[in-house]
Amino acid sequence: PDPADLSVRNKDIEELPWGGTLAFYWCIVGGSIDSKYSNAIKKGILQRMEEGPLTGSPCEDLRVYIYDGKMHSVDSNDMAFMLASKMAFRNAFRDAKPQILEPMDELEVLCAGDVMGDVMSDLQNRRAMILGMDADGHYQKIKAKVPEAELYLYSSTLRSLTQGRAKFSRKFVDFQATPPDIQQNLIANYKEEEVEA
Repeated sequence: PDPADLSVRNKDIEELPWGGTLAFYWCIVGGSIDSKYSNAIKKGILQRMEEGPLTGSPCEDLRVYIYDGKMHSVDSNDMAFMLASKMAFRNAFRDAKPQILEPMDELEVLCAGDVMGDVMSDLQNRRAMILGMDADGHYQKIKAKVPEAELYLYSSTLRSLTQGRAKFSRKFVDFQATPPDIQQNLIANYKEEEVEA
């Protein structure tokens, strides 16, 4: 059913220790699942969110609607509902086409004009989005938004490219979705690590 069609009996917004939120909606009508199991269901979902089904990294900013289920007079207990919610979360998460987010930094490079082309070329190889260029005295200032992962060893590369005639500063800006090819590589690497473990 469409979430708009559901009658929300209880809504719980939880701030997560790793950032983001879980919006947990209890929409059970007619007692198909006793409300005493809602905490066990939420606990299973939170555990799966913390482990992250794609790459083991935490999930954030999710809405979960519990609108149906079954109880058994003998076999129903907190552990059973927690395990069932973990499995349901994993299946629903993969069907939702999730995206992996990566941290982005705003980078400012100050370099001599004769090496600017080399610096720009290197930034483009690092998946940088150039935000602007300005003259700053005898130097050129380049502003770019770059994935943080691409800035590994950047200071030594910049020093080598410019013979030490450049400097840079960077600060975290936000998170952005990774390109599909990189996301697939991250998922494949995580699956390989799981098999080896």
